[in-house]
Amino acid sequence: MFRISVLAAACAASLASSAALAQASAPASREQVKEETKAAQKAGELTPAGGGEAPKTKSTQTGKKMTKEQRKAETAEARKKGELVPAGGGAPAPKSSPHSKQMTKEQRKAETMEARKKGELVPAGGSGPEPTK
Repeated sequence: MFRISVLAAACAASLASSAALAQASAPASREQVKEETKAAQKAGELTPAGGGEAPKTKSTQTGKKMTKEQRKAETAEARKKGELVPAGGGAPAPKSSPHSKQMTKEQRKAETMEARKKGELVPAGGSGPEPTK
């Protein structure tokens, strides 16, 4: 009989503790979730839409202050130098091939016509020249 009462007491204690823990971790109300989200947004801790990279911490240091005209001039200069990164974060566009500046329009046209006669041109949407027969 003593064994059963000890076992019953242990079961009752474990059930009571699990019930207390379940109440402590009850789901948050809608208002609590909204408050937590607003706080995280103000702190800059939200992940961007689309599951982008992790949030970056905001710098508390103030960078150099530039006017709109200064930023526009800086961007125009970077565009001239070919240093701008395209939208989406890709690599800067490659510079045009050096041989295109060395040839005149007539020379390029003659070269293209010669390649056409030899069957060396790649058809639009194709992966390589057509095999010659």
